Amino acid sequence: MSPSSQKQDNFLFESQDSPKPSTLRKVHIRRLYDILQFCIHRNDLERATRAWSILARCKEVPWMTMWTTGLLLINAGSDAEHPTSNRLEYLRTMMLRHQEEREKILTELVVQLIQSGRHREALDELELYLPSFPYQDNPVLHVYAGLICLYLAQPLTPGSPFNVVLLRDAQSHFEHAQGVDPDNTVARGFLEKIPQLSEGLQNRSGADVESEDDNNGMLIDDSPRRKRVRK
Repeated sequence: MSPSSQKQDNFLFESQDSPKPSTLRKVHIRRLYDILQFCIHRNDLERATRAWSILARCKEVPWMTMWTTGLLLINAGSDAEHPTSNRLEYLRTMMLRHQEEREKILTELVVQLIQSGRHREALDELELYLPSFPYQDNPVLHVYAGLICLYLAQPLTPGSPFNVVLLRDAQSHFEHAQGVDPDNTVARGFLEKIPQLSEGLQNRSGADVESEDDNNGMLIDDSPRRKRVRK
């Protein structure tokens, strides 16, 4: 291909900071990248998956930096029995292979677990990574941990109290998030809410104790009195 014809190549989507293609192979890769993005925008995920399967095999394509595209196309156009499990396995693998973006990948992993209703497992994942660097200073991860703790702290049955331990853990995560990011409105908002929940829990506990004392007193009054016998 002559230099003049290369200049006439127009691409719809810019690739990952790559220079202008200098060979016919690179031109084809750029065109295939355009096809991939165009199909995604049209929600034609089956054709996008075909383009992605070719691009991921090209050494010129930094496919690991495009892990969000791979996540989008998992199980596209197929009737997988466990689509969520496939996504979770993919994300856990990417955390090991693409450590430069492990915080973002962990965040997506937590979101996938929450969407599938596996809140306890999501909290376990966060508690596994949050004590270590660099996750410990990530306010988004701490906010997610706090929100999950609040969700799990909810009463299991009507009239039962909140889980005190999980409320305390939620407060700790929100405080850490606000310490790292003072402008985090989510953390600040829930920090204002938790004392109200704790106060309601204390009032409920006090009322239960008072009610129990009243009931005990009523039982004593209803029972026949006996004289105390000195021994």
